[in-house]
Amino acid sequence: MRTEDILAAIETGLWRWDTADGTVTIDAEAARLLGLSEAGTYGEAVVRACYHQADWIEVRSVVGLAVAEDTVAESRLRIVDEHGTVLRTVRTRSRPHVPEGRTVEQVVLLGTLQEVAEPIPGTSVRTPVTGDWRRSREAFLLDAGRALAEARSTEEVLRVAGSLSMPGFSPDGLAVFGVEGDRLLLVGHHGHEVRDEEPFADMPLQTEYPAAEVARTGQAIYLPTPEDYARRFPMFWPLARTFGRSSWAFLPLIVSGRTMGAWMAAFRDPVGFSPDERAVLTTVARMLAQALARAGAAETERELSLGLQRAMMPSLGKSPPGITVAARYIPTGGGLQVGGDWYDMIPLPNGRVALIIGDVQGHDVRAAGLMGQLRIALRAYASEGHRPDAVLARASRFLAGLTEGYAHEGDDDDEASAPRFATCLYAEVDPADGSLDIARAGHPDPVVISMDGTAVIRQTAGGMPLGIETDADYPTTQVVLEPGETIMLCTDGLIETGGHDLMTGWVRLRPVLETPGADPEALAEALVETVHGPTSHYTTGPLAERHEDDIALVLLRRDTPATLAKVPPRRAAVAIAQAEPERISVARQLLRELLHDWADPEQVDSAVLMLSEMATNVLVHTDGNALMVAEVTGERGERRLRVEVADNSDELPHKRRPGEMASSGRGLLLMEMLADDWGVDPRGAGKSIWYELYESAEPEELTARPIPFEQI
Repeated sequence: MRTEDILAAIETGLWRWDTADGTVTIDAEAARLLGLSEAGTYGEAVVRACYHQADWIEVRSVVGLAVAEDTVAESRLRIVDEHGTVLRTVRTRSRPHVPEGRTVEQVVLLGTLQEVAEPIPGTSVRTPVTGDWRRSREAFLLDAGRALAEARSTEEVLRVAGSLSMPGFSPDGLAVFGVEGDRLLLVGHHGHEVRDEEPFADMPLQTEYPAAEVARTGQAIYLPTPEDYARRFPMFWPLARTFGRSSWAFLPLIVSGRTMGAWMAAFRDPVGFSPDERAVLTTVARMLAQALARAGAAETERELSLGLQRAMMPSLGKSPPGITVAARYIPTGGGLQVGGDWYDMIPLPNGRVALIIGDVQGHDVRAAGLMGQLRIALRAYASEGHRPDAVLARASRFLAGLTEGYAHEGDDDDEASAPRFATCLYAEVDPADGSLDIARAGHPDPVVISMDGTAVIRQTAGGMPLGIETDADYPTTQVVLEPGETIMLCTDGLIETGGHDLMTGWVRLRPVLETPGADPEALAEALVETVHGPTSHYTTGPLAERHEDDIALVLLRRDTPATLAKVPPRRAAVAIAQAEPERISVARQLLRELLHDWADPEQVDSAVLMLSEMATNVLVHTDGNALMVAEVTGERGERRLRVEVADNSDELPHKRRPGEMASSGRGLLLMEMLADDWGVDPRGAGKSIWYELYESAEPEELTARPIPFEQI
């Protein structure tokens, strides 16, 4: 007996498709199935006309996948006549072969063609005939698993479940039920109207409803027809019939062997629930249960995180009269949204207000716990009326003892139990005169923003971070805010987020800070948007691999009286002690930042040179400290700079004529040549030497005021 006779007896045709020359060779049985007159070799276009257009596209993709994976290509195809009427459905199975000397695009396929029997009554009327059922099912389950795995909330899981397009029998109504005690609660639904869920929202678990029975028994219930529903659950059939569905599937949602609820899939078209269809529904139910469990755990974790954050980050409350305060806290991404950053505002017994901002090392729950304890300790010390330096000194001893106790309780190799430190800035604010007494423990310096938008890093004295030394010293620096000025206190997360260091982070923030007359709330939002908004992706710093950090931000503005001039003056003051000559560089930097938009850069250099000379003379020729006060007044382009350096010595400076080899004696000569005006004012105790520079829109040439050679 020949193979051809056997294949003809079982109505199986043979064909050969050469994709290189576009020809298809078929036997008599294959010709009959395709609707062609006789066996032979045909052009690809002739055979293509026998297939449904969508199926031809499908078979090309299946063949391409089979060539890539070196597997058998299997597809279902609809055969149509010249009018597009479907005559029959056939299954084709072929093996791609690449002849020697050809590329993978020039394959030859050898295969069979066999008619597919009509679906039996009761099966889905929308069973696909394009592509292979098994391949479509596997592809669907892979896509569904990926989509459900990416859902992060119960709402997202339900939305993904409602959008799943199952191969051949997609439901158009979904509902998820959860078990709480002896009650069955509706978690969510899709494909129903808003008020449709009311009869099913809450019911006893013993109710004779399909979902309740599934939740009790853990066994799926399939109802292919309305008659099946009415016969098995007559109590709820009058409610179910109003939705106009034809078939229902109720499946248990099982996680770790425990039935957590039930899933209902309702179909408008009849579904017979064949073994393949039941296998798909069961697999989707398992993935749905896992996704709901993950989403529930994530939502619980987020709620815990938000609750912990709300408990540890109290609101600032109402700002005292004369000042306006705004604050923000942004936790780092991932995990529990808590960390070691915090801020606080505390009313003091003397009528003033304490502003505190700090950062405990780490971003975990232990850092948040230490932060809460440290914040309470700081509030207690501040409420007792201690000065800023005493408050930080006591807090450092408290944190050192606290973290040492953690280290003794934990394993020596456990990094989580290692001692931790905290940076902190404590400012005692007097709303009446705008003064702030600041003590700093390893924390970033504050930034002062004048009313015209000039932002200056106000360098302050500081000590070691809290918790490192039990007897640390924290010197106090006084900063005075003029009406309309704002001071910014922040943790290093605001500066360094996005891979920035302290320098590049300051460059990124400065244009935002320099907004004239900005409201603290609007400025706080703009700063957060700069760091975490869409534009932050274009301003990444040089440390691209740096881990992100929490952000705490406090902005305090001294309110502006109605009588204030349109252009307020800029002022800055720095004290320079005999024992701290390095403070001269702080004064120079402060003056440069005060004159950042001065028209003539050479005048700025001259101003810094004269300041350095004046301050150095005080430290060299007197026994006292120096106080530098700088003020910029007037409209831009016509402003005046006045710098005063005061000391407590009554000895007045004298103009000298130093020789060319002398190392000193040129201070007054420099001021005479570089300043527009200068002088020395005796005071009751000491003196003040000052100079003034007038801004000009047209900078003077270097030759305008030459220095004689013998005076250099």
